[in-house]
Amino acid sequence: MKATASKLLARPRPAISARLFDTLDIVATGLFAVEGAAAAAHAGLDLLGVLVVGFIVALAGGILRDVLLGDLPPAAFSSRIRIIVALGAALATFGVLAAVDEIPALALAAADAVGLALFAVGGAEKAAARGANLWVVAALGTMTATGGGLVRDVILNRVPFVLSQSVYGTAALAGALVTGILLRWTRAPGLALLAGFAVAFLLRMLAVFFDWQLPRLPV
Repeated sequence: MKATASKLLARPRPAISARLFDTLDIVATGLFAVEGAAAAAHAGLDLLGVLVVGFIVALAGGILRDVLLGDLPPAAFSSRIRIIVALGAALATFGVLAAVDEIPALALAAADAVGLALFAVGGAEKAAARGANLWVVAALGTMTATGGGLVRDVILNRVPFVLSQSVYGTAALAGALVTGILLRWTRAPGLALLAGFAVAFLLRMLAVFFDWQLPRLPV
């Protein structure tokens, strides 16, 4: 048991301030709520469905991260701000779509990419600050960024986006991995988060523009 624990945990890494982490996490929560609400609206769900899906997409990844790290209750439930932001952003998205019918696809993709990158590096940083090794840091950053979307697609009865759009989970993994590596070698949390964010965001947006995909077998 001790040997296993030592493999999962290393010495704690320098952590960013709690206020900065909360700010990044809340911004990502709002952006994912917008994307989730828009997906639900386009799938034909009513107002309640839009709010539920937006809420789940916004909070599920962070809840999964905190449960796996043993940080209980999860940040989503330790204060009201994330719940308010998630529901407010989903409601605002429903109102905008009622007025304009459709939000430009590129705007949604950009918002989603920002949220993906923020959750990836935030999840990675929180895991590193708790002493997790590089592989756990990368895994938790990726799960934080993609967990909400995975649940969303299950609810909407479609192939999970993270599995069908190859350079999505890959972008989150790359950003989390860069963050973890720089935290280990530079011990500069701000630089690590900035570099990891840039890698995840740029990789995802380049994939959107150029339709990048990982190799797959013909069907």
